[in-house]
Amino acid sequence: MAQPLDRATLRAIAERALDEWDICATELELISISENTVFRIDTDTDETYALRIHRPDYHNLAELNSEQQWTAALKRAGIGVPLPRLTREGHGYATVPVPGSTETRHVGIVEWFEGVTLSSIIVQAPDMRTLALHFNQLGRIAARIHNQAVSWQVPEDFQRHAFDADGFMGDTPFWGPFWVLPELKASEREHILNTRRAIHRTLSDYGKGSEIYSLIHADLHPHNLLVNGDQLHVIDFDDSGFGWHQYELAVALDAYRKPPHFKVARDALIAGYRSERPLSDEAIELLPMFLLIRSLALLGWLHERPEHNKGDRVRNLIQSACKQAEALGI
Repeated sequence: MAQPLDRATLRAIAERALDEWDICATELELISISENTVFRIDTDTDETYALRIHRPDYHNLAELNSEQQWTAALKRAGIGVPLPRLTREGHGYATVPVPGSTETRHVGIVEWFEGVTLSSIIVQAPDMRTLALHFNQLGRIAARIHNQAVSWQVPEDFQRHAFDADGFMGDTPFWGPFWVLPELKASEREHILNTRRAIHRTLSDYGKGSEIYSLIHADLHPHNLLVNGDQLHVIDFDDSGFGWHQYELAVALDAYRKPPHFKVARDALIAGYRSERPLSDEAIELLPMFLLIRSLALLGWLHERPEHNKGDRVRNLIQSACKQAEALGI
């Protein structure tokens, strides 16, 4: 696994990548170092862009190009997503060497959106009615994304991962093997393994009809929605792939599980979704299972990224997952 890069090296990569674009940057500001590294670019033409250095060992170039194909199609469908700025050679990405090593990083540039994250607005929500309004809005944008996805002719060269039965609960799940965490007690590990097998069977039998399964954002929580007046923009399609629509909704609700927020947020999310796209009662009945899947996926993610395992986060998540499984009769 590649080692994290220091800020000076990341800036050097960003500056080298800029040579591939017809952009005259007047300022290059480091915004965040997380899964990927993001710089803000201000230009001499008063345009603003986001430069993203992609982490290694996650997506290959074909998968990154496919992400841009989908976001461009979403933009054509009237959904507020960032369009890529192509290199002077017409490519979506530049592959840049890491100074002092044999490694490289893929770098892309997309338009910059000003705004406030929906999550920060929700934190300041004075009452449950305001919370409901925001989750209704989130449900509507999720449905519009799915409407576009199921009607879109996916290009033949399109490559993205699948959050299907194997992608979630197979031997090598996309987010990592959540059942090997050292924090698991023996009884918890057995419970988690039984849960994994039960969910795999259910998902395998469920099917992938277009009414329930398509390309999804897969990380559509309020941190990834920017609000600017009456404009709502969706950012960070890095995790997007093929998956069930209920998982999209589970991700949105994951951080808002405590009462009384959960019921208000869930009901508003579903109502907003149904105002744009059908969602059957039978599909909604599976939402608790997809919330459990989200918990297990996060455990796998934390196993693969121990630097994010702070305090009692894993222990609390293990206990929550076991309780959710019990509530589902697993």
